[in-house]
Amino acid sequence: MLKIGLIQMRCEKAAITENLEIISNYIAEADRKGVDILAFPEASITGYIDRNLSKYPGAIIQRDGVEIETVCRMTERRYLTALVGFIEENPNGKPFITQAVIRDGQITGCYRKMNIVDEDTDWFSPGESTSVFKHDGICFGLAICADISKEEVFAECARQGARIVFELAAPGLYGEQATRNWRTGFEWWEGECRKYLAGYAEKCGIWIAVATQAGRTIDEDFPGGGYVFAPDGTRVFATKDWNPCTIYLEIDIKNNRITEI
Repeated sequence: MLKIGLIQMRCEKAAITENLEIISNYIAEADRKGVDILAFPEASITGYIDRNLSKYPGAIIQRDGVEIETVCRMTERRYLTALVGFIEENPNGKPFITQAVIRDGQITGCYRKMNIVDEDTDWFSPGESTSVFKHDGICFGLAICADISKEEVFAECARQGARIVFELAAPGLYGEQATRNWRTGFEWWEGECRKYLAGYAEKCGIWIAVATQAGRTIDEDFPGGGYVFAPDGTRVFATKDWNPCTIYLEIDIKNNRITEI
């Protein structure tokens, strides 16, 4: 059995103190529920800073910086593994979009988004490799947002032994915020997840779980969306809308069953 938490949260840009406080509350709650792996969306610590990198220089942080150390302390003497996202300083060029794997006060690994597309190529560097991680013997992999269209990321995680891959996302919605159609945005991202992830899950024989940023930030909106796809390609769980929420699920990895906690 594997207990997971999927966090559908608003992550204000450069509001690191605020975001860390929210993350701390989620970690404490998930620990009380006996969660194994708690998945936060892409850039959950820093907010998703793209075209405004120069406007928010403080949102680009170091892997070994105080912000990550703060999350490490949140996990001390706790059972769970937390997956937290941030914009990572790159001393050799444009920053990375990174997800850290943290357990009991330590970073056990990181994954850098490999599929940097469209205008994001002006702002970010791609990662170079796919890695897998373990929580009490269960192997899992990570994918970040636009990796959703890069099948190789999921296939390589499966090849390395992952039983479940977490797709952690912050897909910004287009159009004016003042006239935002939230239902349309939510349905768009839901459709993207169905389009790609159902096939990957079935082809690779893996579980895929999605956690997405949700709500309005200072200059961009995010659609939310928490989903789980079983190894036969069936979508077995979905959040009802774009509002921030927490999903706790127990997955029977061996028998392909899922229960909401």
